[in-house]
Amino acid sequence: MTTNVPSVVIDANGVTLPQETDILTGVQADINQAFGGGVNPGLTTPQGQIAQTTTAIIGDKNDQIAEVVNNVDPDKADGRWQDAIGRIYFLERISASGTVVTGTCTGLVGTVIPAGSAAQDTNGYIYFSLSDATIPSSGSVDVDFQNSTTGPIACPIGNLAKIYSAVPGWDRVENLAAGTLGTDVESRADFEYRRKLSVAANGVNSTQSILGRVLAVADVLDAFVVDNPAGTTVNYGATSYPLAPHSVYVAVVGGVAADIAAAIWGKKSLGCNYNGDTSYVIEDSEGYEKPYPQYTVTWKTPDATPAFFKIQIATDPLLPANIVDLVRAAVVNSFNGADGGSRARIGSTIYAGRYYAGVAAVNSNVNIESITMGFDSSAAAVSLAFGIDQRPTLDSSNIQVLLV
Repeated sequence: MTTNVPSVVIDANGVTLPQETDILTGVQADINQAFGGGVNPGLTTPQGQIAQTTTAIIGDKNDQIAEVVNNVDPDKADGRWQDAIGRIYFLERISASGTVVTGTCTGLVGTVIPAGSAAQDTNGYIYFSLSDATIPSSGSVDVDFQNSTTGPIACPIGNLAKIYSAVPGWDRVENLAAGTLGTDVESRADFEYRRKLSVAANGVNSTQSILGRVLAVADVLDAFVVDNPAGTTVNYGATSYPLAPHSVYVAVVGGVAADIAAAIWGKKSLGCNYNGDTSYVIEDSEGYEKPYPQYTVTWKTPDATPAFFKIQIATDPLLPANIVDLVRAAVVNSFNGADGGSRARIGSTIYAGRYYAGVAAVNSNVNIESITMGFDSSAAAVSLAFGIDQRPTLDSSNIQVLLV
């Protein structure tokens, strides 16, 4: 049996769907032939209604075929299809993680604040410290805490304000920078980013394999890896971070110290030196009896580094009364990747252009004069480069919205 309805074309260029107007013409021709010719083609007739319904059914099925074909492409795959592609690489989508915030812990000099110590924010959320810390002679030390409740729960400046589990000698805690938002179940974009690293992650002795493995550690929100093969110290990135000779540098946000150390140690080169300020001792039990060989693995816990924005919008009486709050929320969402785009990461450079679409979408009467940013309230630059030892953060109070 033949038909006049054009078919879907799948070739080297991908999938091409026929226009629904062409499908309708084909269906009408089929109906006309089935009735021996002379059928009224009007769409208000019974046969016209059948033609339109049939066209809608065919068009819908064509769209579903295109969806299936496109989901074979890792760059376009989503949901269940992306999970299936991930399993080819022995990857599973990472579950949700809690917000990480740096708490400045003050107390008696020499006090050890063990990993797992708890602090509470003003909303009642409990945060646990990620590594051991000792209060130095200055009387305070910065410690990363991770929210025990998963998801993108904001922790603005000053919210982490109460010690939940007492440690003798630890007197108070406060966060001087906003937290790095946690995540819901791993997003499509983040899963694809990690998949692209997965081939290298199956190897060893490369920065890509270390990065891929560390990013797969539970509760890790971000990571950065670079090596220095030279025999001298090399200054790297926007902050000129000094990399020790013949060393690997790993920066990690979130995650349990033991898991991070195991991930790094299992992928780094033999005899390679480390950089950073966070260490964990792991034991090699493979092929040995006690006492096991011990190795101290070191990495960098990046410093929470606040960004500042200045956004100028043309004054318009039709703008909503809460325009400032709306714009601030849009910028925070873009900064954290909550809008589906790229988020500010360790060692990344962010550009003002990344934020125009989100601000413009707030209201149809928004006309943007300028968007600038910086590391202080002057916020005069159109781009902002973070060092490999910096964790980008953004608090809504650091976003100036000016109606000009």
